[in-house]
Amino acid sequence: MPPRNHASSGAGADADPGSPGRPHTAESPARLRSTDIARLAGVSVAAVSIAVNGRPGLSDATRKRILDVANELNWRPHLAARALKGAANDVVGIVIARPARTLGVEPFFAQFLSGLQSCLSNRGIATQLLIVEDTETQVAVYRRWAAENRVDGLVLLDLAVDDVRPQLVADLGIPAVVLGSHGNPMPLTSVWGDDHAATVSILRHLVALGHRRIGHVSGTVAYQHTQRRLRAIGDVRDSTGIDVTSIATDYSDAQGASATRRLLETRPRYTAVVYDNDVMAVAGLGVATEMGIAVPGEVSVVSFDDSVLTTMAHPSLTALTRDTFALGTLTATELLRVMAERPAPRPVQAPTPQLVIRQSTAAPAER
Repeated sequence: MPPRNHASSGAGADADPGSPGRPHTAESPARLRSTDIARLAGVSVAAVSIAVNGRPGLSDATRKRILDVANELNWRPHLAARALKGAANDVVGIVIARPARTLGVEPFFAQFLSGLQSCLSNRGIATQLLIVEDTETQVAVYRRWAAENRVDGLVLLDLAVDDVRPQLVADLGIPAVVLGSHGNPMPLTSVWGDDHAATVSILRHLVALGHRRIGHVSGTVAYQHTQRRLRAIGDVRDSTGIDVTSIATDYSDAQGASATRRLLETRPRYTAVVYDNDVMAVAGLGVATEMGIAVPGEVSVVSFDDSVLTTMAHPSLTALTRDTFALGTLTATELLRVMAERPAPRPVQAPTPQLVIRQSTAAPAER
């Protein structure tokens, strides 16, 4: 059917005087329908459907006019229709604000996402993962997904100090679970592990071996779990009198290696180094080998995260171990409960990581 040419001069009282036929900018895109786009573009509803679905049957000029109107008003047809119908998408969303290259070599995320998806797959639910640059972009994505009814639930990771996302997501009405928060009261259900107790167990192991000068290669200090680890270090430092120096990184092998070099070049040298993930720990082990510093004879190495990397390294690395796959399934189970029941938020504690002592830690050499 050829497009019908509807005049746009009789737009009505809600038209913007500065843009004939267009609604006020305050008009929510979620309230627009294909009939509105058709009226504003001067075409039929069928033409709108053809244009937005990329089907043949329209001239290039007509297609462009329709798509220009839709884009200007931020209108998305199928998703808007689903929102109006309250339809489920069978999709859970995750938006991560970290460098994609860093995540690509991070075993923790691979295991966590595998556990999460394995549980969701049993219900026919997919995971939509988006990697962005910063929190501001994350917030914009959450708002857009809420307006479009894009996802049925969310998993929030890397909770930051004074993070605005939990309250925002709660206000948007999207069922969600946060990984982290240490059991503090939150507007969303949280799954958390005791990072403080886990960090203390590492330091007490090193202190018992006789280490008094310890380096710490941390992750991003803006994250709440990093702050909890730093507080644990401060508590042990205060109670034992040991010397601990922390260097912040982005969790990458490159920055982990750079931080290790700084620590091992310091005089007097640190006799043990603790890493916030296994990727940095393995990189640090490589730096020590390159510098001719024996592990554990001259420096002990401990990783906060455990994976196949720590057991394949030589020497094998002492590490905090937890079932990260099970952590993903626990998070998915809680999210499914929240999606189905919309209950009051609650903290759910995961098992505390346990220290597994391997070949990379020993008493410091006499000086």
